[in-house]
Amino acid sequence: MGEPEARAGNLVEPSDHSRTPAGEALTDLVLPIFELNGEFLAAAKDIAEPAGLTPAWWQVLGATLTEPLTVAEIARRVGLGLARQSVQRTADLLVEQGWASYQENPRHRRARLLTPTEDGRATLLRLRSAQHAWANAVGAAVGADELRAMIARVRAVVAASRVYREDSPAG
Repeated sequence: MGEPEARAGNLVEPSDHSRTPAGEALTDLVLPIFELNGEFLAAAKDIAEPAGLTPAWWQVLGATLTEPLTVAEIARRVGLGLARQSVQRTADLLVEQGWASYQENPRHRRARLLTPTEDGRATLLRLRSAQHAWANAVGAAVGADELRAMIARVRAVVAASRVYREDSPAG
């Protein structure tokens, strides 16, 4: 093996699998996407905390705003890799706090449906105006056309990554 190469302050061992220009561009995208995710989480915290919610509580409760859902359905809808057990703990806390309640599920005896209480629904509606103000300001600063183009590009990267992971031996 040759000497490690210095790249962006890190040592990288040379390998037989060097990156293509497209692979290099994707790698350069990772840190800004992580930074964007962190910024979204910080904004969600700023919006949710004054109402007494955490961003995770807001996500789970918000998923039930239009219809009652099981914990498994919430985990699938919310996406973001939240495990069903994590959603279950959050749902139980929302029920303890009085923001949500469980109701019987006519389709499944053991998988109860989570639904917001009146307090939970009112809290979500209060958060809506703060979220709209944030989204309007940030959206105006970036521009609707730029954001729509970014959405399409991010979805393309997500789709390509999923195809790779499903087709790779490790996936």
